[in-house]
Amino acid sequence: MKEICEVTKVHPEVVDNVQQYMPDLSEVVHLFKALADETRLNIAYALTIEEEMCVCDIAAVIGSSTATASHHLRYLKERGLAKSLRKGKQVYYSLSDRHVHQLVTIAHEHAKEGGELAKDIPS
Repeated sequence: MKEICEVTKVHPEVVDNVQQYMPDLSEVVHLFKALADETRLNIAYALTIEEEMCVCDIAAVIGSSTATASHHLRYLKERGLAKSLRKGKQVYYSLSDRHVHQLVTIAHEHAKEGGELAKDIPS
């Protein structure tokens, strides 16, 4: 089965309706770019399991140096996906809000389902 239309016919009413409600999605692009890095996504997922973690623990979970973990955490924080709190000599990170938590967990669930569906598709 071809995945394209065999004729070109634009439906102006559909196009106009969609264009009327299309928001500027540039910030959403930045959000997904931030989570597109495997290390940052692993950090975000770890923070869905344990709500708050210090940099040292995050580094241990992802198998990196604290400097590398700090770099990625700072990147997530600068993009509004994580927040930090200093407690004495340690800095603890958490996801910035429930939306980030939902995005990460929903994306993981979708990927798991996608993997299961792909097994059912004949080669």
